[in-house]
Amino acid sequence: MTVTAHTAATPEPAEDADLAAAVALLSEATSVTVLCHVQPDADTIGSGLALALALDRRGTPVQVSFAQPDVLPESMRTLPGVHLLVPPDRVAAEVDLVVTVDCGSRGRLGRLGDRLDTARTSLVIDHHRSNTRYGRYNLIDDSAEATAAVLAPLFDLWGVEIDRDIAHCLFAGLATDTGSFRWVQPGTHSLAERLIDTGIDSAAITRRLLDTHPFGWLPMLSSVLGSAQLVPGAAGGHGLVYALVRHQDTVGMGAEEIESVIDIVRTTAEAEVASVFKENEPGLWSVSLRSKSAVDVSAVAAALGGGGHRFASGYTAEGDADSVVADLIAAVG
Repeated sequence: MTVTAHTAATPEPAEDADLAAAVALLSEATSVTVLCHVQPDADTIGSGLALALALDRRGTPVQVSFAQPDVLPESMRTLPGVHLLVPPDRVAAEVDLVVTVDCGSRGRLGRLGDRLDTARTSLVIDHHRSNTRYGRYNLIDDSAEATAAVLAPLFDLWGVEIDRDIAHCLFAGLATDTGSFRWVQPGTHSLAERLIDTGIDSAAITRRLLDTHPFGWLPMLSSVLGSAQLVPGAAGGHGLVYALVRHQDTVGMGAEEIESVIDIVRTTAEAEVASVFKENEPGLWSVSLRSKSAVDVSAVAAALGGGGHRFASGYTAEGDADSVVADLIAAVG
């Protein structure tokens, strides 16, 4: 974990000092904007709202936002702190401190990226190994399973009580980024237990975020899974499976319905790597990548202009379906 000035060389990790530097920035800020990444998931929104709640309780003026889509996904609308969310056109042009959460690059902020230029200073809080350290200060723990897990020790050092509302937000990020605790490490369950001990209904939170979809999701899923293709020789013979979510498939679907497709495609036994191509606009694709153990998909995503984690990454692409698929197959090897 490092908190470093953008112009300075990265020092040897010193976790307590890193967290203390971030706490100092947050404590001294007179106004704060918290920015989440575009097409937000529960880790970026949960982390952003948890941080905003902590600041709001200290009396620090704070707002939270993301550039797109126009509205918060339905599954996240019951998270505590949503009253601190503002639409992108209402984000202050100038504040003392901009904090980005769970956002690996400036590009992932969309049209709100320019707020980094007009703030007095900036702090990036993240857990992605591919983070580009685009803030003036960067608190990056690429060993953490979620940005929510980076915030928990920060709150402890800061003296912020992780009460039921903040725990709800952090649990949302932890549960989703670990795939309902399928991908964990030492300490993950201890943090989850601590959050649950505040009185949150962990089952209800997880069910709303991961296991609830409108009926229209079923015919959409039928169409998308019908496009699935297996490339056994890809990924050095480990296999690649992919599916296409075409623009017409997304009509009436929320971002969480579209993103959930990857969790079904990735169950294919014959493929080490899974991918879903989501056509946001004709010819413009968001691509999700997943792997099981043998392939570092963050390297694949980086080669195609994206990034992420070893086993979960993504990127954007332009072109027709055949060309973007061919580019991925070539990058996977």
